[in-house]
Amino acid sequence: MNDIIDVPNGDERAEGLKAWGWVSYVLHLIVALGAVIPGAQPGALLLVIALVIDLVKRDDAAGTWQASHFSWRIRTVLWAGVLYILTAPLWLLFFLPGWLAWCLISLWFLYRIVRGMVAMNQSRAVDA
Repeated sequence: MNDIIDVPNGDERAEGLKAWGWVSYVLHLIVALGAVIPGAQPGALLLVIALVIDLVKRDDAAGTWQASHFSWRIRTVLWAGVLYILTAPLWLLFFLPGWLAWCLISLWFLYRIVRGMVAMNQSRAVDA
């Protein structure tokens, strides 16, 4: 009887990471589209779920081309959060500047997610 243990090879690991990356990108995309389409707010819960996936799986991707994608998504969420917080007072002072700032941040967020998805689709690292 053979006592061979089935250990996932590099290809299976890469495909698993890519699958998790796509799950995260789709969740980010839903949130990003909701941010730029009025009345289509899916809620922050999806973003939190995607962020947790990225934080948990980031170490698994270390040393692979996919590591850049996990860091890319984490940085995108953190920067967007900081920018939303910094521009929040504009809503209290003046409606239009606050609205414009949040629209620009939301478009930037959407751009980063789409750019990352394009790179993932091509199985290449996303440029910083």
